[in-house]
Amino acid sequence: MNTNQSASREKTRLHPNIWVLTVVSFLTDISSEMLFNLLPLFLANVLGVRTAAIGLIDGMAESTASLVKIYSGALSDRLGKRKTLAVVGYGFSTLVKPLLYFATSWGWVLGVRFSDRIGKGIRNAPRDALLAGSVGKEQRGFAFGLHRAGDTAGAFTGLGIAALIIWATQGDRSQLSRGTFQIVVLASVIPALLAVIILLVAAKEVGESQPHATPMPTLMAGWRQMDQRFKAFLAVIVLFTMGNSSDAFIILRGQERGLNVMQIMGMILTFNAMYSLLSWPIGALSDRVERQGIIIIGWLLYSLVYLGLAVAKSGAQVWMLYAAYGIYYALTEGVAKALVADFIPQAQRGTAYGLYNAAVGLAMLPASLIAGILWQGIGGWKGFGPSAPFLVGAAMALLSSVLLLAWVRSSQGNPAA
Repeated sequence: MNTNQSASREKTRLHPNIWVLTVVSFLTDISSEMLFNLLPLFLANVLGVRTAAIGLIDGMAESTASLVKIYSGALSDRLGKRKTLAVVGYGFSTLVKPLLYFATSWGWVLGVRFSDRIGKGIRNAPRDALLAGSVGKEQRGFAFGLHRAGDTAGAFTGLGIAALIIWATQGDRSQLSRGTFQIVVLASVIPALLAVIILLVAAKEVGESQPHATPMPTLMAGWRQMDQRFKAFLAVIVLFTMGNSSDAFIILRGQERGLNVMQIMGMILTFNAMYSLLSWPIGALSDRVERQGIIIIGWLLYSLVYLGLAVAKSGAQVWMLYAAYGIYYALTEGVAKALVADFIPQAQRGTAYGLYNAAVGLAMLPASLIAGILWQGIGGWKGFGPSAPFLVGAAMALLSSVLLLAWVRSSQGNPAA
């Protein structure tokens, strides 16, 4: 009896990697979120950039760098060195962030954002594969939910630090100043460096640690080897992302509806609190119920939130909607990654996460660029106004929910579908 109880406890105990990767993401998000959530305000308030360029910056940073995710994931499968690639990716991002201190044009910001996303592209797929390989299927949603909760708790902490810096340097001014932004840049370096050190020292390789003798797969070769259910899910994810423009537009919507910089920080803190508190329990719930159903609920909520943002009359309404937006994130981010692991065997997960992250990232370019053009236009055209990108996003999320219900669930019952 005691032996059985001991074996049961051993089975339910999380691998140390789960905790290490959660702490690493916590520290990295302290650094990233205190900095990058202020970028739309820095671009608009300090550099005077229009929304089309802001959308281009976010879209290009996510999309172009996403190509790296495909090959970093496949390379981690081939080399069996997921931790090594993760360390390289986190380290590269840490090196380039301080360059924002000197930014004087939107091109400079684009260069730093692009470089930071290259680092994220190198690390994300190997990290997710390392996390998935450190836990059994019966705890997979729980582990990814815990990781997302730590990630978002870091975002909350980073935003709190940034808010304190803003309050101390510029009070409740309606627009962000260059000096305040530069102080935040310098403060963001410390937690990022700590994250790299902890990952290097404490994380362990798991699963297949021997390198494969097979050549690096091409994009199409990697795609052809994937499970049909994964392909169906990925296709619907891409459609959804085409309407899921950068969250920078929600921040700008809050300022356009009357929120000052400190209130915007409070709004983002509320979002991250909701996301962090719910990610872990929802991830655990997805181990007991159908994960696709949870994602569909999240996308339907997203559609309602974006519809609300389109018709919002005040900054307070934008704030409340952004809090609900945190629930959408908790319902979808960690659960979707756990679902990918359900479809793909261990030896292919680096490639699968690379394809997944790349597909989402590549779709961000047209999504964010179109959203910026719809808002403020381009050239001499003034656009349709701030409601337009949110109406488009709401419609795309509703369509994606219907397709996920009809298509992916069908392919589960018939893998050849």
